[in-house]
Amino acid sequence: MSAPLSTLKVLDFSTLLPGPFGTMILADLGADVLRVESPTRPDLIRLFPPVVDGVSAAHSFLNRSKRSLAVDLKNQEGINIIKKLVKEYDIVLEQFRPGVMERLGLGYETIKEINPAVIYCSLSGYGQTGPYRDRAGHDLNYLSISGINSYTGRKSSGPMPMGLQVADVAGGSYHAVMGILAAVIHRQTTGEGQYIDVSLTDAAFSMQISTAPGALVGGQEPGLEENIFNGGTFYDCYETKDGRYFSIASIEPHFFERLCVSLGKPEWKKHALSDDKEIQTMLKESIAEIMKSKPFEEWKIHFAKIDACCEPILTFSEACEHPQIKARKLVIDVPVGNTTQKQMAFPIKFSRTKPQYRFGGASLGEHTLEILSQTGYSDNDIDTLKSQGVV
Repeated sequence: MSAPLSTLKVLDFSTLLPGPFGTMILADLGADVLRVESPTRPDLIRLFPPVVDGVSAAHSFLNRSKRSLAVDLKNQEGINIIKKLVKEYDIVLEQFRPGVMERLGLGYETIKEINPAVIYCSLSGYGQTGPYRDRAGHDLNYLSISGINSYTGRKSSGPMPMGLQVADVAGGSYHAVMGILAAVIHRQTTGEGQYIDVSLTDAAFSMQISTAPGALVGGQEPGLEENIFNGGTFYDCYETKDGRYFSIASIEPHFFERLCVSLGKPEWKKHALSDDKEIQTMLKESIAEIMKSKPFEEWKIHFAKIDACCEPILTFSEACEHPQIKARKLVIDVPVGNTTQKQMAFPIKFSRTKPQYRFGGASLGEHTLEILSQTGYSDNDIDTLKSQGVV
């Protein structure tokens, strides 16, 4: 059974996290993804610990099922290789700073002349326009510029980093894939390729669905621990007697009533959906006191019987063993060398097609000779390119 995107071919000029995670999604869905890498400046993710048998686990995961072409893009012969390759590819994704691909001679307008139907996606921190287009940044910076960090954290300690890269992945990777697949559908209808500009900051800014309407229309500036979902209500995390934590999110009236009854406080049910800050403070303080009366395992047994949106905060290792995670088969074994490595699975289930996991991240330039031969280079041509340091 073929994967959903098995007809698409992708040239991937990205490194580290946002681009590689996005092209991994495309590869999991069957696309033929070819990473174009520098032979002298390897992707830093290859060095990210832990390293097992000389291979970074992060690299093996983020670049699974992708082939690797090591070519020097500062050499004209290297540029010529890409120009030959791009004739046969549907999609180009690049993650350099704005203007770099143009200076290399591989910008959209140049590539479009070679392949008019190409879909060309540029993924960057701040986008291709605006005063910050050339500025360096990381996930924490994009969440700060977009306003999200101003209300993420506690009043007592201030803003804090999140536990995962929201702007990089939810903002960059997923929005890039979304834009690319929308452009694929457009091309199927019109025959036209197009250029896509994805900014991690833009995408992060646009995801503020619970705070932006009130701020834009009602002038309600979001702040730390002030709204329903950021600690401004009883919807929060609570410490147990033994120092573990539980999440309590019983905001709907029927769930809230079940929570109140289960905690021995049925009189609280009249406060369902209350926006009174004093009441919410009372609920938080009271729930916190009750939750500290029993250890974590006792609360697990207690809330397992109650459908009230109350769940234990698990460690990653515990999550891997959770019956729901195991039932959904979210941890898989992927071929890596002569063995296999546990990785996270593609999360979407299809009724007619399946994702594919061909192999873990390839070694640098592992498929260079194969690709050059397929592109029409003779053995003598390849030897010359190798001797010149082009590949």
